[in-house]
Amino acid sequence: MTAVYFNSWLEEYKTPFGAILVNDFVSFKIKVEDDYVTGVTLVVANDAGLRHTIPMENYGTNIYAFDYFFNEGKGVYFYYFELHYLDANNTQYKRYYGAITGGGAGRLVDHIDEIQTYQITCYEKAEVTPNWYREGVFYQIFPDRFYNGNETNVVNNPKPNTFIYGNQHDNPMYIKDENGDISRWDFFGGNFKGIKEKIPYLKELGITGIYFNPIFEARSNHRYDTSDYLTIDPILGTEQEFAALLQELHQHDIHVILDGVFSHVGRNSIYFNYDGAYGKTNGAYRNIHSRYYPWFTFTRYPEEYRSWWGVKDLPEINKDNSEFQQFIYGNTGVLQKWNTFGVDGWRLDVADELPDEFIAGIRQNLDQFEDKVLLGEVWEDASNKISYGKRRQYILGNHLHGVMNYPLREQALAFLTAGCLPEVIARHFTTLQENYPRDIFYNSFNNIGTHDTERILTQLNGDTRKLALAFGLLHLFPGVPCIYYGDEAGLTGGKDPENRKFFPWDEIDQNCYEACHKWITLRKDNPVIAKGEFLLLYTQRVLGVLRYDAEDFVLVFFNPSNGIQVITIEEIQTLRPLPITKEQLKAIIGRSNTIQESGTLTFSGKLFD
Repeated sequence: MTAVYFNSWLEEYKTPFGAILVNDFVSFKIKVEDDYVTGVTLVVANDAGLRHTIPMENYGTNIYAFDYFFNEGKGVYFYYFELHYLDANNTQYKRYYGAITGGGAGRLVDHIDEIQTYQITCYEKAEVTPNWYREGVFYQIFPDRFYNGNETNVVNNPKPNTFIYGNQHDNPMYIKDENGDISRWDFFGGNFKGIKEKIPYLKELGITGIYFNPIFEARSNHRYDTSDYLTIDPILGTEQEFAALLQELHQHDIHVILDGVFSHVGRNSIYFNYDGAYGKTNGAYRNIHSRYYPWFTFTRYPEEYRSWWGVKDLPEINKDNSEFQQFIYGNTGVLQKWNTFGVDGWRLDVADELPDEFIAGIRQNLDQFEDKVLLGEVWEDASNKISYGKRRQYILGNHLHGVMNYPLREQALAFLTAGCLPEVIARHFTTLQENYPRDIFYNSFNNIGTHDTERILTQLNGDTRKLALAFGLLHLFPGVPCIYYGDEAGLTGGKDPENRKFFPWDEIDQNCYEACHKWITLRKDNPVIAKGEFLLLYTQRVLGVLRYDAEDFVLVFFNPSNGIQVITIEEIQTLRPLPITKEQLKAIIGRSNTIQESGTLTFSGKLFD
């Protein structure tokens, strides 16, 4: 150990571990074994301009300590240590101790501009979600690509100027014009009747929740270009058929989360009405006096307007407009209709582009109902995310219950394909665990693939053994696993539209299916996986995931390599303390310490037997 040492992941240096509630104390201790150090100052700051410098106390020992009271509101706080020196020539100078990357052990630097600060997330309430969510296994359905329940596969209400595939095995494609814009959308014809017919398949797999990509009226097959928030897209079916589907799903204890796309609408929507489909004088584009005109930002009316990432087909909404806010989350708004209808939660598309106040308004609406869940599409660490120049409030209380766990997908692929060292994965996720309030961490909406990413099997170069490992990580990490439709069937595909193929009902890869089903079953049979504590173990080549509580445990070791790996107790390391001794760990593993290539070792039972 160096002459100066602090570790934010060890309770002998910082208590408690991780994020804290407003008005909690945090005990900081830093060890200094350097005779030239005359004092240590704790520096705590935030984005709002707060900066406190507090002399730490040592009482004649080599430990400097201070208990800091976080009573100045929720937010992300940053801290580091100043060390004051007096050398043999009576010259005073300072050095600085801060983080290396994320949390954990840090380092000394000579200049303040070299410092990387530690982070503490201070939140105002625990985001407790209902058991149906926390204990669930979700399945993401892109409705057009799942199943057509009509006789002879007839497509409901085909849209004008689109094309319908002649064969469900066809690869998706776009027809684009000379400007590269999509000129004709393509449809396979999946619908509500089809989803209803496949409920037995979902039940057999072990699914307890569905996340639907958008289902409201739109021109495209993905429906992120909403035409009417209050109307079901007729190609999917009727409102009555959606009600029947919801009822059937609920009878089978399957809950439903809808995609809320509130940052933009479609150019050909009832709100913008570019092509006049909703009347020649209706909509913001066609009438400056339209009730919808203030919802949009025109720079030169009507042809130039603010759009989502410059995509002209997606006019951007001004979310600060009070009428739009009431339209979405007011007493007679969009959320009120569909929440009353019986949906169980919402996933907010591009949450980065929704102001915090807007998200808070959505949350207030959901809180009027029992057991609703609000999730957000955030691709990074949501605790310290800055978007549009503002530090976001996503997970500090009364906003999101949880966020999509894209970092899990990123790290899983790095581990399985890029030779990323297990220690790097462990450090990344221990940092995330430290930065997130516990409930937010456990409410993470885990994924290894979505409609916005290349198919996981494609990114694993078709290696179904590694796909089985990816399914294992998906189901073992804290959070709620969500399987992208068809991943369990062996679907492949690159970037959009290749990642949105029709489900291969007559060509399900049984190896992929069984691999997925195995991990769902393990999770179902061991409640400690959904609720228990979390610790990552690692060797040079192997990553171990430990889920445990006061009685039970599940421990799985993952070998991503193409060679056999042998685990020795001496090699195993952790970033936070093991809940058991190395001797107890040795007894658990016993002689079963050899992992085949691209394989796993699983142990479970009573932790302290």
